Amino acid sequence: MAAIAHRPTWMTRLNAGGHRTGLNVFFLIVLGHWAEHLVQAYQIWVLGRPVPESRGILGQWFPWLIKSEGLHYGFAVVMLVAFILLRPGFSGRSRTWWSIALGIQVWHHFEHLLLLIQAQSGHNIGGRAVPTSIIQLLVPRVELHLFYNAVVFAPMVVAMLLHRRDAAAAGPGGARSCDCAVARA
Repeated sequence: MAAIAHRPTWMTRLNAGGHRTGLNVFFLIVLGHWAEHLVQAYQIWVLGRPVPESRGILGQWFPWLIKSEGLHYGFAVVMLVAFILLRPGFSGRSRTWWSIALGIQVWHHFEHLLLLIQAQSGHNIGGRAVPTSIIQLLVPRVELHLFYNAVVFAPMVVAMLLHRRDAAAAGPGGARSCDCAVARA
């Protein structure tokens, strides 16, 4: 009887030979998102612009972007999916840190879902004039999103650094099957 050839699934390939590329692409997307928030913060607190006129980078040319709850929700979903898809490539302490970032992103996603539902239904929490998340009842939106991004980003970076170090320690042909090892000269 002939053996059946096993072809790795796309998830297996992503978390093995494609893990480094996947993490790098995800990291670039996250950095782009950070750039938007940091430019918006600069516009508010350094240039003194009112919040509605502080639209980040892309929002300057496409003002509807900053007001699109669908776009913000879509980004929260992209983040959540990337955390889930790339998680199998992590192990040990790096997986713990990645899971912490994932857990925080689950809550961040939930908050964006609430905002999207309010924007679509026209019924806002607490009778507010604009869609409002739960924590936004206590903390202004700009500050809250800077906080959310920071508390997701920090454990994500720790996870990536630990993961690359562990992959390098495993060496070629080590127990690790991903390609995340830092090349040593």
